[in-house]
Amino acid sequence: MDSRRAPGPATLRHHDAVLGVLREAGFTLPMAVHAVSLIDSYVGGFVLQEANLPVAKPDDVEEVAGGILKDLPAGELPYLTEVIVHHALRPGYDHTSEFGYGLDLILDALEARRSKGPDTAA
Repeated sequence: MDSRRAPGPATLRHHDAVLGVLREAGFTLPMAVHAVSLIDSYVGGFVLQEANLPVAKPDDVEEVAGGILKDLPAGELPYLTEVIVHHALRPGYDHTSEFGYGLDLILDALEARRSKGPDTAA
């Protein structure tokens, strides 16, 4: 996570390279900054979520989700129950696949904004 006041040379080179790719792809300076912030926040947030999940590997989902389901108040959380029963517990479900889906949405939105032309946001 980039929370230090004096980031190292590797971090600075990384940020410069990402900004360069965005600028050379036609992003305005404000849009490039927005894009870096958005992507960095998404990646960092996903990493934090992954680090704090009680599931170490996809095979653990059934045990963890089953325990959560067992403790849910009956009938009080129908949408959460639906997610657990009809999504998380389906064969082959892997939460890590959600990362790519979210990143695709972000990249599609950034491309749509870039294609519209100059950004008016400061």
